Amino acid sequence: MSWEAVIGLEVHVQLNTRSKIFSGSSTAFGAEPNTQASLIDLGMPGVLPVLNAEAVKAAIRFGLGIQADICRHSVFARKNYFYPDLPKGYQISQLEHPIVGPGHLDIDLEEGSKRVRITRAHLEEDAGKSLHEDFSGMTGIDLNRAGTPLLEIVSEPDMRSAREAVAYLKAIHALIRYLDISDGNMAEGSMRCDCNVSVRPTGTEPLGKRCEIKNVNSFKFVEKAIQYEIQRQIDLLEDGGSIIQQTRLYDAERNETRPMRSKEEANDYRYFPDPDLLPVVIDDATLERERLSLPELPQARHTRFLSQYGLSDYDARILVSDRDLAEYFEATVVASQGQAKASANWIMGELLAALNREEWELSACPVSAEQLGGLLIRITDKTVSGKLAKQVFAALWQKEGNSADAIIETRGWRQETDNDLIASLVDAVLTEHPDHVAAFRAGKDKLLGFFVGEIMKRSKGKANPSAVNELLMSRLRGD
Repeated sequence: MSWEAVIGLEVHVQLNTRSKIFSGSSTAFGAEPNTQASLIDLGMPGVLPVLNAEAVKAAIRFGLGIQADICRHSVFARKNYFYPDLPKGYQISQLEHPIVGPGHLDIDLEEGSKRVRITRAHLEEDAGKSLHEDFSGMTGIDLNRAGTPLLEIVSEPDMRSAREAVAYLKAIHALIRYLDISDGNMAEGSMRCDCNVSVRPTGTEPLGKRCEIKNVNSFKFVEKAIQYEIQRQIDLLEDGGSIIQQTRLYDAERNETRPMRSKEEANDYRYFPDPDLLPVVIDDATLERERLSLPELPQARHTRFLSQYGLSDYDARILVSDRDLAEYFEATVVASQGQAKASANWIMGELLAALNREEWELSACPVSAEQLGGLLIRITDKTVSGKLAKQVFAALWQKEGNSADAIIETRGWRQETDNDLIASLVDAVLTEHPDHVAAFRAGKDKLLGFFVGEIMKRSKGKANPSAVNELLMSRLRGD
């Protein structure tokens, strides 16, 4: 039997406000445990929450970014459950009246674009964090994260493969960074994902029973967890078993999901409107102000990169996938005096490769856009060859000079373009290897590389490669 996967994601995004959603406590990452939890965050008797207006603005901006309906009247509710890292015994969230209603996000796949519907996005407070290391069989509780503002983004079950789910998650990640509502740092928990997975016979309409994989925190693990869960469910059904609706955890070391608890429904949480918080009312002026403040979003920037810079669809998609990367590219184009294609090639080649080797974000890159642009100018005017340019880039990366020009002069890497000097090197190499010359003229074309290598060696890599090839072929042909 042929099976089809049905996948929906619940993405939790920590908003980058300086204070928590209902208190003035700091949201800075990395503080000593339990130093950023106020009496309000801990739910002490007599305290009252006060809604952070910046969190509301961030939610509105996201809603506008996905062309969603913005709910003019949204309500906070208490979601009741017990867990050690939930000090109040309930989580303030939204249920029936979320701030962001239906919208959509288009994702790019090899076979074309696909639209994923977004059911809703609602504001809520984060819980604390359970720490299982270094406590001799016990669990520590850090409540610094309790009360951090979250935007939970719930998709429709529109995805049919792990690959589509990752593409959607990356599109969410790019959007929240463009909107500057979150840094999206999955390693620090700023963006986390619950994956709802079910399978059904291909061509049928009814949905199968779903399992939810909780708190997956990387693109790679989302893909692996979904792939495993799809195959687990198929194997179980083909063996005559049935799917139990449940919440599961992904074990990255074993590359498997395992049961955590039975899947809860909304009535299990005994939701009711929070009596301490008034409804959120969004007026026309607030909505228009946030609409006017939106930056150029990924799809619009992609279209502009195609028309303004003449980039390929592939290049444009890579460059707009991250706001910082897109801005670095445009700054490099300016610094290189308009060399868009060369800028794209070097950024997507040497620069991203170096960042990947170091496992660094672009923000840590030691080569500025101005420095890279200056290097591209020196390649264009043939001050350096492509090979030497890579050495200049490596020196810039190691901070061995403030500019390509300074490194080129200090190292004596200026390309030799004197045709008379290059001709003398060509003649010397050919004179010293008459047998190779005869063999080349007899049809052994691969010897051309040998001649070029010998000439470049004598010039210490400085000879202009185009001039070397032109003069070499002229001599070999007997012109």
